[in-house]
Amino acid sequence: MVRYRSEWPSVEELVLCTVKKVFPQGAFVTLDEYGGKEGMVHISEVASGWIKNIRDHVRENQKVVCKVLAVDPARQQVDLSIRRVKDSERRWKAQRVKLNQRAEKLLELAASKLGKTLDQAYEEIGFKLQEKFGDLYSAMETAAKDSSSLVGLADESWVKTIAELAKESIQTPSYKVTGNVILSSTAPNGVEIIKSAMINARDSVRDEDINVEIYYVGSPRYRIEVTAPSYKAAENAMQQAVEMMIEAVTKAGGKGEFQRSG
Repeated sequence: MVRYRSEWPSVEELVLCTVKKVFPQGAFVTLDEYGGKEGMVHISEVASGWIKNIRDHVRENQKVVCKVLAVDPARQQVDLSIRRVKDSERRWKAQRVKLNQRAEKLLELAASKLGKTLDQAYEEIGFKLQEKFGDLYSAMETAAKDSSSLVGLADESWVKTIAELAKESIQTPSYKVTGNVILSSTAPNGVEIIKSAMINARDSVRDEDINVEIYYVGSPRYRIEVTAPSYKAAENAMQQAVEMMIEAVTKAGGKGEFQRSG
């Protein structure tokens, strides 16, 4: 499993876990990415609604994606939630774990080419890549497009070797997020108000890396699709566009609501 300099996850972070023990009031899990540290999921955070039998939702040795609610290193305690993880976040995390494992293989290969160990690779550049880009794979993606982004992080031999391997092995992916926006207006020019709000929001968020499309589904429902180089960028762009649309319509006396897909 990919290593991290930090011994503990941060609040709101998505973490991959293995269910260790299930009991009536919750479940103990190990955090796969943090040296097998133990966390707890209270029964109220296992699933939405009333739970008759907790084992209908979690079982020993099951892999689950959790959201970190609280971290107390002094007490060696991590509080987690399964129910607060969206389906889209769960899919993203599972994919990200695999991609980071792939990135670690590239880091190990770079170390081999330089006559160094993986431990040395992490200490000399790996942890620095995580700190600057968020995770190893994001660093490799960026290096594949622009090797100058690595300059100054470590010795030039590391920068050159990693950039070469990234360009050979990494293809920049695109992530799509979708949702539905409910927009209505009883004003005489309500159609124009809504149309203008959507066009302005779309054009304000779009750039060379982010694409936004808005489709008419059936009054008053509109579908928004955002494609970006990263899941986080896509989510942020969709949130920005949705907020702009709803604000413009409500200021004109209408109503707006957002419904997440997936």
